[in-house]
Amino acid sequence: MISTTSSTVEMVTQGKLQISEENVEDKNAGRLGCFGWLLVIISLLFIAVTFPITLFLCVKIVKEYERAVIFRLGRISDRKPKGPGLFFVLPCTDNFVKVDLRTVSFDIPPQEILTKDSVTVSVDGVVYFRIHCPISAVANVSNAHSSTRLLAQTTLRNVLGTKNLSELLSDREGISLSMQEALDDGTDSWGIKVERVEIKDVKLPQQLQRAMAAEAEATREARAKIIAAEGEMNASRALKEASLVIAEAPSALQLRYLQTLNAIAAEKNSTIIFPLPIDMMQSFMQKNL
Repeated sequence: MISTTSSTVEMVTQGKLQISEENVEDKNAGRLGCFGWLLVIISLLFIAVTFPITLFLCVKIVKEYERAVIFRLGRISDRKPKGPGLFFVLPCTDNFVKVDLRTVSFDIPPQEILTKDSVTVSVDGVVYFRIHCPISAVANVSNAHSSTRLLAQTTLRNVLGTKNLSELLSDREGISLSMQEALDDGTDSWGIKVERVEIKDVKLPQQLQRAMAAEAEATREARAKIIAAEGEMNASRALKEASLVIAEAPSALQLRYLQTLNAIAAEKNSTIIFPLPIDMMQSFMQKNL
């Protein structure tokens, strides 16, 4: 019990020390020091001496869709971006970087990917993203746009490598959502928000396309034969039922015979039909037997 209590006390004290060290670092990050403030004062005096000229160098304009991250002697000033509108910089000690907050889109180049069922396909896509934290986009990564492009290519390979060809062709929305979540988690520390990911095209090898087309054609032919056979079976059943009805009423056969003659006569052809009762032929058939 004593050892457990002492270990927990040590963990708590270590956590407190770490938190206090982080707070001290955050406080010291905004301080310039004596030499820094001396340079700032010299810059202000230089501006006051050359006031009309340095006015064009000190006043900057940022558009509505932009933000400016100001570095004063290498440190981020005020820990927040400036803009939109006018802001003031010191010509000798300040440096600023403009960050565009609009949504940016780029195409993922076609990637040769081996699916889970060992099929090689070529897949490309498009990604839409924007910068939601200008300070993280400037301070945490050297080139946010290029890094996002490279990460999108590797994420496309990793996600599609776990899918079968049938899933790749039928579940594009699910693949897009999983890619968006993976990219959003990877670029969150860079101050980037991935808004949308879309799979544009899936290119299959020519041999695989021909094999799939032959398989689909064979499936359609088999279905057509099954449907034709079912139709013939239904027709034979209907004829069987009709023959049973006609056998019960012999006059129905004569009526059907007259309907057939009427249909043939209405076609305006040169066919001449001589009706011959079947009863007259029965006597000759019996004699032959």
